[in-house]
Amino acid sequence: MKKALFAIAAMGLGASVLAAEATPVGTWRTIDDATKEAKSEVVISDRGGVLSGRVTKLLRKGADPEAVCDKCEGDRKDKRIVGLEIIRGAKKDAEANEWVGGNILDPEKGKVYKLVLTPTDGGKKLDVRGYVGARFMGRTQTWVRVQ
Repeated sequence: MKKALFAIAAMGLGASVLAAEATPVGTWRTIDDATKEAKSEVVISDRGGVLSGRVTKLLRKGADPEAVCDKCEGDRKDKRIVGLEIIRGAKKDAEANEWVGGNILDPEKGKVYKLVLTPTDGGKKLDVRGYVGARFMGRTQTWVRVQ
């Protein structure tokens, strides 16, 4: 009986550790929708419960590491894409395993979209949904955790 209780407790502890690791915080490899090849690396960090994400590497073949966001507006206009903050303001939804309320920038188009981040596959993948207006009016990319 003690062994069974210990096993159940250990499984519960393991599940809570996995749930704790299922967070957007970390380094992610973005995948190009058209080619399915690695496009960039983005580091997402948490500052007091608010997420922020910056491009740290361009991985696409032939990508110019000095490229700037010439289509961006505001404080990101003409800033280098490497180092550019593309995720701003997402916060944990208390009722779901999602981070919402922020926005994401597509530096190739200069467009800013509302954002939902959802860790999947035990935190190994991240569904990144950008949308305008209603949540169903957007698209989701799946990013892969690097570390």
